[in-house]
This record gives sequence, structure tokens and C-alpha cells, in this order.
Amino acid sequence: MLVGTWNLENLYRPGGLFGPKEQAGYETKLASLAAVITELDPDLLGLQEIGEPVALTDLVGMLDGDWHTAVSTHPDARGIRVGFLSRTPLRVLADTTAFPDPVRSVQTDDAGHTTTQAGRGVLAVETAGMSVAVAHLKSKLLTYPGNRFSPNDEGERARYGAYALYRRAAEATALRALADVLLAGDGRERDVAVLGDLNDEVQAATTQIVLGPPGSEIGTGGFSREDKGDAFRLWNIAPRIPDGQRYSRVHSGRRELIDHILLSHRLVHRIAAAGTGLPGEEAPRLPSVGADPVERRDAPGSDHAPVWVRIG
Repeated sequence: MLVGTWNLENLYRPGGLFGPKEQAGYETKLASLAAVITELDPDLLGLQEIGEPVALTDLVGMLDGDWHTAVSTHPDARGIRVGFLSRTPLRVLADTTAFPDPVRSVQTDDAGHTTTQAGRGVLAVETAGMSVAVAHLKSKLLTYPGNRFSPNDEGERARYGAYALYRRAAEATALRALADVLLAGDGRERDVAVLGDLNDEVQAATTQIVLGPPGSEIGTGGFSREDKGDAFRLWNIAPRIPDGQRYSRVHSGRRELIDHILLSHRLVHRIAAAGTGLPGEEAPRLPSVGADPVERRDAPGSDHAPVWVRIG
């Protein structure tokens, strides 16, 4: 079974504020995305940045075979949301934006506005005996008052960087709470995966929150030794990705692995292979992106590479 996660980058039909300006550009984008999915040939693919569910329907229409989809009903202010594409039927288990108790509201701007929920819904499904969640945490790309992408000064940059971090940490905590529900204290026996664009790298504090109990990481001496944390722990597959492929986006010329697959104890010991981009590809070919996402509205394909794992 091949399980993956992929940020599709602004999957909208043409004519709006964020998608391609013209139909031709839209068709080119769909064809590029469909070609990657066809070659990747996943059994289950977690998706981010579905701008319009009808655009996902258009994409599925370009794929061979039968596919099942599930899409969160909780988009962000820009309209993007998470979802799934699957070869097997999907049963929705949860679709939520709530921060878990006792997490309280977090500050989001200089005006003192706060939020008590994630910016985008976290979606969980059951399929083929697996319980799987997909998420898209708060971006590191900062937006300032007036929809600016550049700060007025460095103090503003620092403050809005902190606000984004507050939100991403609270959202990571919400994702971990949902993972706890899916694991049900039984990760040694349950097939559970958490997929998504976590918008930070492997060792970032927000990414680490989702893993649960520390220790036993892949490649360490503790990996092959059982302990009481195995029932609750999630493992990041990143160490199983070849070094030259260990990135899923290029930001300002810097390679980053910000898209992740986390597996329960029962699944992590069945990994046959893992990678980014396409199987057999030496390394993903990605454009370098900057701070303004609108600059790429007419770009074909996606600025992210899919991340995938093959489970035996």
C-alpha cells in the first residue's frame, strides 16, 4: 500500500482571486497534477490547498480508475481546505477546527484579536482498516495588516512571526488530540497515520508536538526496543527518505521538508520504502518560492513535492 501527502497549491477553478486567470492555465495545472498522481499511483493521498471541491472533482475526472474523495467542510479565509483521494471507500471520523480543552484562545494580530480554533479543518477518515488524519497547519509565510506580505519594520515581523507560531502550536496540539482519539492508547495494534503540510521541519517544536512521547525515533538505538510509549507514539518517516530527497518545498533557494507522514507503531515497522517526488526519481524538481503566494497563481503543477511511504 502506498500512502502519501501532497499540497496541491491553490487548486481553484479559473476566474477567482487565487486560481489561474484563464481556463487554459487551469487545464494545464490539472494535467500536471493528474500526471503526478497517475505516476505516483497512491492507494491513499492526503491533500492540502483544495480551494474548491469542484476543482478536485475536475482533477479526479482526469484520472483513470475509480476514486473516492472526502473534503473538509472547514476552509480558511482564503477558501483552501484539506481532503483525501483514495482507491477504497472513505468513512469520515472527524472534521474539526476546535482546540482541545484546556487550550485557550491565542493572539493573532497587533489589534489583540484572538482565535479559539484552527484556521483550517483537520479531517480524519477510516479506509482499508486504517484510521488517517490530514492537516494543514498555520503557514510560516506571514501576512500583515492590509494583506501585505512585507512588514513595516522588524518589530512587526517579529510580532507576526510569534502570532503565527502561537497558532501553529495550538493547531499542532489539536492535531495531536485527534491522533490520541485515533490511536485509542493502542498504537501497537491500530493502523494509524497522520498526514499533512505541518509548515515546519522535522525537529521544529510544533512538529514534535504531534509525535507524542519522545524516544525510539527511526535510526536510533531505541527504535527496535519496545517501551510503554509505543502505544501512544507516532513516528515521522523522514529518516527513511533518502538524503537527497529529504525536502518537499524550496523556499528562497532553501530546501525544506515541511510535509510529513507520521505512523503508529504497528505501521512504522512495516515500511518498505519512502520518498518525496515520484518513486524512482533521484530528487524532486521544484521551483523556489517566495513570500507572496499570489505570484504563482498561473504556475502549472504545485510548489510542493508529494511525500510518500510504501507499507508492506
